[in-house]
Amino acid sequence: MRRIALVGETFADARNVMAEGPAGILAIHARHERPTWSPSLRKLEWPNGAVAHVFSAEDPDSLRGPQFEAAWADELAKWRHVDETWDMLQFGLRLGAHPRQMVTTTPRPIPLLKRFLADPAVAVSRAKTADNAENLAPAFLETVVGRYAGTRLGRQELDGDIIEDRPDALWTRDAIGANSADAAPPLLRIVVAVDPPASSSKRADACGIVAAGVDETGISYVLEDATASGLKPPEWAAKAVALYRRLQADALVVETNQGGEMAANVIREVDASVRVTSVRATRGKYLRAEPVSVLYAQARVRHVGALPELEDELCDFGPSGLTSGRSPDRLDALVWALTELMLRERREPRVRVL
Repeated sequence: MRRIALVGETFADARNVMAEGPAGILAIHARHERPTWSPSLRKLEWPNGAVAHVFSAEDPDSLRGPQFEAAWADELAKWRHVDETWDMLQFGLRLGAHPRQMVTTTPRPIPLLKRFLADPAVAVSRAKTADNAENLAPAFLETVVGRYAGTRLGRQELDGDIIEDRPDALWTRDAIGANSADAAPPLLRIVVAVDPPASSSKRADACGIVAAGVDETGISYVLEDATASGLKPPEWAAKAVALYRRLQADALVVETNQGGEMAANVIREVDASVRVTSVRATRGKYLRAEPVSVLYAQARVRHVGALPELEDELCDFGPSGLTSGRSPDRLDALVWALTELMLRERREPRVRVL
């Protein structure tokens, strides 16, 4: 094979995992067979003349034009424009007698992946985390397997199973997918919502950070999920403020139940000019989330691109919370954002175009 496409979720992922990673192309070759890696040109060249070009799934059109004999697509279930990127890749696989492609991914129940599994022409190989135990840190296995073994998240991440929607979940993937959008229209308001962790320790819950906006017809668009783990308060506050500034948001909505006013004060220390709207939970998470899930059922909310971690959390959230027992930090931030935009009376500022 002379021409190969390497497609990662982003260019950084393709470089750090597929090319340069511990199990990447450079690492698995013997020294005398190792290809020459040109990061600036985004290509690998083997001594026998084979060339692999690196692409980002964030830019489907970059695959329009080039042609290949083979392709490797990594973490396909996380791609933001999965159908568009996959379609463009298929048009480029037109060289040689038998073009082939390989997909490596954590199995999320997206339609494209389910289509692969139902296709008899697709060869499927599964590997559990336990199968690779000798190459993993014992502390990782003890911590992660001990915490998630037997849970829905563990079955997906550790065992490689596709986990369908939870029967009693407030959201379904079909409802979310049916109302997805490639881009948002001009928006009247944009907010960034923050669900801060209760502490700053490494084992604390993640800091939920979700941005959303509403257009003149009353449809809301979930723009970005910037949720982060393991950050100290000034770090997650800076991350939230940076998103607020980049999107030119109208308000930064902060839940103040955890730590009282500490979260709002930390944000003001990062940037005193940010407009902070403090909210306090007076009902349980399920009761707060239920009216927001109704907005989805009414087709009044769109997700811009794929937001896989957020969507996994939504479709695994029922009356008892998440099946893993973890805090639904992404969901909480989403609920605060959409509650602020759609379930409260607000004056409408000027229209802005993203």
